[in-house]
Amino acid sequence: MDPSRISLRRFHLPDVDDFLKWASDDKVTRYLRWNTITSREEALSYLQKVAIPQTYRRSICLDDRSIGYVSIKPGSGNDKSRARLGYAVSAEYWGQGIATAALKMAVANAFTEFQGLVRVEALVEVENIGSQRVLEKVGFLKEGLLRKYGFCKGEIRDMIVYSFLSTDMIK
Repeated sequence: MDPSRISLRRFHLPDVDDFLKWASDDKVTRYLRWNTITSREEALSYLQKVAIPQTYRRSICLDDRSIGYVSIKPGSGNDKSRARLGYAVSAEYWGQGIATAALKMAVANAFTEFQGLVRVEALVEVENIGSQRVLEKVGFLKEGLLRKYGFCKGEIRDMIVYSFLSTDMIK
């Protein structure tokens, strides 16, 4: 995949059909905290109320068409030195290096965009091997297993915590 075709940008309402294409896929949303989007109206509402207003939720674009997202949510108060990373990419594009390229861009941006940020962390379900590989390719360090830590889709699941520090090098 030519990396120049991959970009990050804020979501726009005209992204609704591209967004619906991947957000309606159960394979893509399996490990996400939000449920599969099932209609154009629901997709439009999600973009308006969730994606667009967030400080850092970017559309992962291939040739400027939305094929996924990456979000970075900084903490507040005493936790403002760390942020939580989340992302997903259309199953159609898995295994092509797109998620890795997008996360490299997002992580590099995070440390300049959020003053005082020292740590970006990601929680990944134990079964989500593909996501673990992506994080490791970017340069995230696997810190450990959090047993029965994350609630997702009706059950409490084991999670692996990964981190990337401002002093780490993107691979």
